[in-house]
Amino acid sequence: MPLFYSHSIDPGTRLAVWHITEPASFFLERVPAGRPIAHPHKLLQHLAGRYLLQHLFPDLPVALIQVADSRKPFLADESHHFSISHAGHFAAAIVSRHSRVGIDVEVPHDKVQRLLPKFASPHEHALLAAASQAHPAQPWATTLWSAKEAMFKWYSLGEIDFKAHLQVVNWQLTATDAGSIEALFCKGPAQHMQLAFRHWPGLVLSFTVPASVSPSGA
Repeated sequence: MPLFYSHSIDPGTRLAVWHITEPASFFLERVPAGRPIAHPHKLLQHLAGRYLLQHLFPDLPVALIQVADSRKPFLADESHHFSISHAGHFAAAIVSRHSRVGIDVEVPHDKVQRLLPKFASPHEHALLAAASQAHPAQPWATTLWSAKEAMFKWYSLGEIDFKAHLQVVNWQLTATDAGSIEALFCKGPAQHMQLAFRHWPGLVLSFTVPASVSPSGA
């Protein structure tokens, strides 16, 4: 069972990353597909994400998941809040019984560096420069993008300007390959947010942390 990473943030919030090596039949025996998907790899990613939801909370009713107009999957009774992400041969999911959540997993790519002017503010460029100088081996540009994707999924309603509405205020490594992020969500009155991230060779994970929990434990 290729469970790549798991983490219990608090008693009601858990996340996991799955390395997808199984055929679609493995997942279809365990969870229903939410919609028809013709592309085999996209189907695998979709199924792995749904499987992770049930792995994290076995009582989560995967068959009752609906999809909003914004393409956000949700449960009508809000018994569980969740977010799913895919990249390459990895799927990630976070589930909480009490808080909205967001998660993003990325495979670092040079394209993110080229897109920086579209999603990074001058302050964030300064953060990137300082972090890259202090820890040059870490994929900081991808981490910035991933954090904003996690915030975008936390919001879930779309129509977001990644530069104006999603702002990283500060970040720091709290371990060799993990750290915390202070951020602001600025669509409407500014909201302070906490996120955490982890780096592995060829993979970046970012996720929102409930306000009552310190991100340093990530």
